[in-house]
Amino acid sequence: MLLGTLDPLEGSLLILPGSGMVVLGLFVGKAERRLLLYWAWAFILIAVGVGAMFALSAVGGIGGKSGHSMWWGVLMLPYPVGWLMALAGGVIALVRFFKARVQRAHC
Repeated sequence: MLLGTLDPLEGSLLILPGSGMVVLGLFVGKAERRLLLYWAWAFILIAVGVGAMFALSAVGGIGGKSGHSMWWGVLMLPYPVGWLMALAGGVIALVRFFKARVQRAHC
């Protein structure tokens, strides 16, 4: 996920399937419903934002001499929101993992 942020357009080809695999893994692993919904929403937001980004790129982009207002960029906002959700979810999962590991070591 972090590598994909270097270039948002090409990086989306890593971020979108990566977040999709997390959702699939949680679904197959029968994770608690709340966690699955959180990651599913993150995936949906990323997918919508990436779709908008590719669609706007296909029609010539936004701003400048493209003839499209910069306001069309608002359609891409779900992408960074979903990415931030996924990043926060990953950090929280790592903290919980290491906390549980430390607790098991002390027992």
